[in-house]
Amino acid sequence: MTAKHSIPKGNAKRVAVIVTEYRFNSHADVILGRLLGDLDYVPRVEVVSLYTDQVPDNDMSVEEAARCDVPIYARIEEAIKVPYSKGGLDGVIIIGEHGEYPLDERGCKSYPRRRLLDEVLQALDDLQLNIPIFSDKHLSYNIEDTFWMYNEVQKRNIPFFAGSSIPHCPYVPAFDLQLLEDAEQLLVISYSTEYEAYGYHGLETLQSIAEKRAGGETGVRSVQAFKGERLGETVEDYPAELIEKACAVYDPSGSLYAKHKDDLMVLFVVEYVDGTKGYVIQHPNWVEQWGFAFRRSTGDIVAAICESELQRPFGHFATLTRMIEDFIITGVEPFPAKRVLFSSALINYGMDSLHQQGKRIETPELANESYSGS
Repeated sequence: MTAKHSIPKGNAKRVAVIVTEYRFNSHADVILGRLLGDLDYVPRVEVVSLYTDQVPDNDMSVEEAARCDVPIYARIEEAIKVPYSKGGLDGVIIIGEHGEYPLDERGCKSYPRRRLLDEVLQALDDLQLNIPIFSDKHLSYNIEDTFWMYNEVQKRNIPFFAGSSIPHCPYVPAFDLQLLEDAEQLLVISYSTEYEAYGYHGLETLQSIAEKRAGGETGVRSVQAFKGERLGETVEDYPAELIEKACAVYDPSGSLYAKHKDDLMVLFVVEYVDGTKGYVIQHPNWVEQWGFAFRRSTGDIVAAICESELQRPFGHFATLTRMIEDFIITGVEPFPAKRVLFSSALINYGMDSLHQQGKRIETPELANESYSGS
């Protein structure tokens, strides 16, 4: 049993938290739960309101909010405006992950992240309030909403932080990040048959290392996604050597790479404007942690694992929660918001391509975008 700590009162930054559902081991549990003093975490911000979009039978929100004397509101507008009127509001945290929402024809889960953000922005607009907003994981399950969410935040000049915990895990073995400056090929290993949910982690991790190329991110030209056990024979630029080197970090004996073929395997292929190629290979029963490998212009290949914690209390979410608190307290984005625009668009386009049996999806919206990496 992990210890519970009191949430700060008085001088701490005050935050409203908007979630799809709050149940054991959900993202709300491992992020909001920490901000409520659970999981042996000592919070630095004060949660002053809560909105839950769904309340399942195993809901934790009612009990935890009562324990911490946090009011739950029936509408997002109330969760923003009421605490503002009673002492001010310094930030909003949106956790739109988990819950019973329908799948579309591509297998993407229609989390209402656009709606949640839209209602938050409407309430802030009414109050003429500009405060930091964090949004968990990718922006939306479809490309139209992805760009809408990014553009709405940018036009208001609101400090914005989004994404997942995986890109912030330590690299094992550690290496000099300057080696990424001349990377010409990049590969990330992912897992699960939930191709959107877990593929996003892989593509965001890919983007977090791709942006460290010399000159930063210069744009994406196209995205493709393929599925099947014969990918090595059917995909012209199949990154076999990168996969082998990445597998060797998990299992130096080579047996992991030897058994990796499976008809559930998926390969995402990203072509960057500067000629760099990025790949995410996803396999349901291969590994339990994300890892990657990259080839430098010298021909050298560097590989590492993103060291996440596989069991509760999931220490990588403690890292993410600290980053969220730092962001709320300082108002400073920890990395460019365009990283999550790119990685969200990559999974949107990737799922489109997968649904269309590997069709190459041209990405002119991303080809004309650039940003400096973190």
